[in-house]
Amino acid sequence: MTHITRLCIDGGQSGIRLRGTADDGSVLTASAPGVLTDRPVLDQMADEVLAFASANDVTCDEVAVGVSGLTPAATMPERLLDAVRPIGVSRVAVAHDSISGYLAANDTETGVMLAVGTGVVVLAVAAGGVAKVDGWGNLIGDAGSGYWVGREGLIAVMRAFDGRGDETELTALAEDAFGPLDEIYMVLQSDPRRVSRIAAFCRTTVDAARAGDSVATEIVRRAAAELAHSARSALVRAGWAEGSPTRVSAVGSLPTKSTFFREHLEDALHDKGLGGAVQQPLHTEPIDGVAALLDVAPQHPLRTHIAMASI
Repeated sequence: MTHITRLCIDGGQSGIRLRGTADDGSVLTASAPGVLTDRPVLDQMADEVLAFASANDVTCDEVAVGVSGLTPAATMPERLLDAVRPIGVSRVAVAHDSISGYLAANDTETGVMLAVGTGVVVLAVAAGGVAKVDGWGNLIGDAGSGYWVGREGLIAVMRAFDGRGDETELTALAEDAFGPLDEIYMVLQSDPRRVSRIAAFCRTTVDAARAGDSVATEIVRRAAAELAHSARSALVRAGWAEGSPTRVSAVGSLPTKSTFFREHLEDALHDKGLGGAVQQPLHTEPIDGVAALLDVAPQHPLRTHIAMASI
C-alpha cells in the first residue's frame, strides 16, 4: 500500500483531474468524466477520492478540492471529510474552482483571473477584497465560455439552415459532429453529457474563425468582449482604482492555448482599460491552484472563501 500526503482534485464540467503526491515524491494521476452540476458535487468528489484510493491501493493524509458548480449551501467540508476518512484523510479543503483557478493564475497576488473552460468564472482580488463575476452555469450565465462559444456556433448553424442567418462553414462541421441538422436538437437534448458535447464545438468554432469564417469570427469577438466586460466588472467590485496597473491572467485552454482567441481577448481587455496583455499563469497547471488551497494564509482575503475541516 502506498501513502500519499496530499490528493488534489480539479473538478471541471468537461473532466476531473486527480493528482496525489506520495511520501517518496512520486506522483499518481487519474482522470474521470466531468462534474454533473445538477447533482451534489461534493458527493461526486468523494466518490472520485475513494475510487482513486482503491485503484491505486493508497492511503492519504489531506484532500484539496476545487470544483465547478459548488454553491455556498453545498459547501460542506465536514461531509466530505466523513466520506473519505476510511482511507486515512484527516484534513480537507474545499473551494469553488474560481478560487483554485485564481491561485493557479495569480497565486496570492492582487489582480483578476478569468477561468475559461466549459463554463466561466472571473475572480478579482483588490484593495476592497474579493469579487466573483459569473459562474452561473450554462442556463443563465457563463458568458464567453467554451459552452457559450459552442452553443453560439450551433445557433449560427441553425439560423443559416432556416434562412435567418448568414451561411457559414460551421454548417458542414456541425453535420460531421452531430448528424443531420434537423435532428441535432433531439440528439443533444437526449444526451446527459450534452453540455460537454456542445462545449466541444467551441474548438471547431474558433478554428473556423481562424480560417476566415466571418460568422465564427464574430462569435469569437463577442465571447472576448463578454470576458473583458466580466473582468472589469469584477475588478471594480473588488475596489480596483480605475487606470491603475493590475495583473490580468487566465486559465483554461481557450485563452491559453488558442493564440487567435487570446489576441481577440487582449483587444477586448484593452478596450476596457485593462492594459490588453494576458499574463501567463504563475503556476503550470490549474490543479496546482487546488494544491495551494491548503496553504493560503489565514489573513489573506481568499482564505474566507476556502472551507476546511479536520480531525
